[in-house]
Amino acid sequence: MTNLIVAAVVALVVGIVIGLMFGRSGQGASLRQRRAEQQVDELRSEFTRYQAQVNEHFMESAHLLRRFNDTYRDVNQHMARGANRLCNDEDWLEELGQDSSGRLGHSEAEPSEPPRDYAPKSDPEAKGTLAEDYGLNADGSKRSA
Repeated sequence: MTNLIVAAVVALVVGIVIGLMFGRSGQGASLRQRRAEQQVDELRSEFTRYQAQVNEHFMESAHLLRRFNDTYRDVNQHMARGANRLCNDEDWLEELGQDSSGRLGHSEAEPSEPPRDYAPKSDPEAKGTLAEDYGLNADGSKRSA
């Protein structure tokens, strides 16, 4: 019977030791989880600060560009008024892009054309590079270079 009591006490001690080990390992995981959550919160707040800095940067850039454009327009108008007042020569006014009334702008004789994203062909009948048979002989074989 004493052997049975000793075995029960040993089993109890071993059970307590095993329970403490599992309990501590659970606390370690919980501690790691809290640290990870804290890091996530820090990264989230850092990202929010970064977004605010980016927004502030672009707002200030837009403000500065608006001021730059206003100043450029003012300088351009000043130069046009000065040229109109000081230069009576029609050639100079045309060079500055003014019409006879002193306003800036292109003359009616030279209409501006928007830029093209292709080179115009010298021969309108010539096939372009996007034609299905471009670079092929009449029989459909590839032309030699």
